[in-house]
Parts: sequence; structure tokens; C-alpha cells
Amino acid sequence: MILAIETIILCIIFFLLCFGGTGTDDKNLKSYSSYPDKVQNQIKEIIEYQGRFKESNKIIVFISNFLLFLPLFFILGLFIRENNFYHNFICLNIIGQSLNIFDLLIIDLLWWRNTKRIRFTKIPEKELYQNPQKHIQSFIRGFILYLIIAIIDGYILTLF
Repeated sequence: MILAIETIILCIIFFLLCFGGTGTDDKNLKSYSSYPDKVQNQIKEIIEYQGRFKESNKIIVFISNFLLFLPLFFILGLFIRENNFYHNFICLNIIGQSLNIFDLLIIDLLWWRNTKRIRFTKIPEKELYQNPQKHIQSFIRGFILYLIIAIIDGYILTLF
């Protein structure tokens, strides 16, 4: 039961962070790398957007997410911890992969691609935002990230 509660709370917080991080061009430009290539190319051509976005390095983003979620999942793991590595690993992996699936299906494919909040005022055409390629790539990186974190935190929780 605690596992389900932790997962639901984490998904709600993640959605609220995504929602709060959108709605204006300035906020949306911070998520530049999440946009389809067609939108990114148009952003690069619009003078008002010049210097207001940066292209992110996927390795640095992966490491940053790793450093964020490793201690977070350790804390969540303290509430479901047992002396069995497999239990700890499976529970943490369930939390991570559930968040990852929630991010892909609910946030990225259902909400993000359809809400006006993520569209730029100078690029309003909905069809430009529909390509799911970046979201699927992010899901694959997330799968690997949460698997590694579940292994490490699962092991540490077993020793703890």
C-alpha cells in the first residue's frame, strides 16, 4: 500500500512541476530540448527567442537526473525497505518505471502534445508539436535511469 501511495504522490508532484514549468514562452524555452525538431528549428529562426534557450547535453541531463532521483528514491525506499535486495530493487523499480510510464503516456502523449500551454506564441500550430519521437527517446533513457537507480538504492537499502 505504501508503494502505491508513494508512486501516486510522486506522479502528482511530477505533473504539477511540468504544469508549473509551462504556460509562457520564457518557461517553455527552458524545455527547448523536449520539443520536436520542427519546432526547435523554428525557435532558432525567431529573433525574439535568440539567446533565451539552450541546447542541453543528454549525458549531462542524464547525470543530473541520476543525482536528483538517486537520493529521492533512497528516501522513498526507507518506507518500504526490507532486508531482501530483490524486494527493495523491485519496489524501487516499480516506482521509477511507473513514473516513467506516467510521464510518457499521461504527461507527454496525452497532455503535453495537446495543451496550448506548451505552444509558443510565435509558433501556434498544434500539428508541429505532435511528433512523439523526443518523448519516446526520453522514455528509453528514463527506463535505463530508473533501472540503475533501483539497483544501487536497492543494494544500499539492503545493507542499511
